[in-house]
Amino acid sequence: MRYHYHDETIVKSLPEDTVFVFGSNLAGTHAGGAAKIALLHFGAMKGSGRGWAGQSYAIPTMNEHLQQMPLSQIQHYIDDFKIYTKHHPKTKYFITSVGCGVAGYKVEEIAPMFKGISHNVIFPVSFRPFVEQALPKLRQAFLKAVLQDHVIFPNKPLDQVIEQLPLAENEKSLAQIILNTPMYPTDSNGRDRIFEIEDILHRLDAQGFKVDSPLESRMVIGGVVLALLELYNINEQDFLDVWNHQREIAAPKPENKARKAAH
Repeated sequence: MRYHYHDETIVKSLPEDTVFVFGSNLAGTHAGGAAKIALLHFGAMKGSGRGWAGQSYAIPTMNEHLQQMPLSQIQHYIDDFKIYTKHHPKTKYFITSVGCGVAGYKVEEIAPMFKGISHNVIFPVSFRPFVEQALPKLRQAFLKAVLQDHVIFPNKPLDQVIEQLPLAENEKSLAQIILNTPMYPTDSNGRDRIFEIEDILHRLDAQGFKVDSPLESRMVIGGVVLALLELYNINEQDFLDVWNHQREIAAPKPENKARKAAH
């Protein structure tokens, strides 16, 4: 275990050397959730929606108009926080489920952004699968289990489907990330991905990867494939190599995030 974790119960006091880290909006209203707790108990200041104040640290997840920020922008503020923790190593940081309340993001979308942070942090226990464990190798058994079972049991609760998959625990965590990543018809940033998914499916069809399903299911499967391509920084040919059991693909190193060209 690399990090310490808390059980996500509400706290109203912390040791003097521990800072309460919460998701905020740039207007600094601090009107609800962890932000209100920070205002009432940890020295957060009205009108200050970013950075250190009192015994708290605000990470913006909503803009000054109280609208959800794109994940790419939240990543920027989390990267700033990572630098802050590195420069203040004697302080501990009690991190709440930043962005997973009023901002509306899922744990699997936010938690991976904290990977590689200094060890002087205390994470919500729900973050553990996404910050502690490295992504597993991408292998044929995973692709077939996730894509086939997702089609076979489209109306079952997702957690139940994932639990029944014949996969190792770290692969089930990966399945949770992939199947909960919004891609169709729009992604988490509100971008229309339909054309991109259609293009991917067309290329895969031409190479023998046929999705014989109703259009809606076909597009959802294409969205899952797109999420895999982006998470592992691979292209359609790489995907086909894994699907055809020709090789396995390791997760990319954190510093190498550029996606390979899909041509």
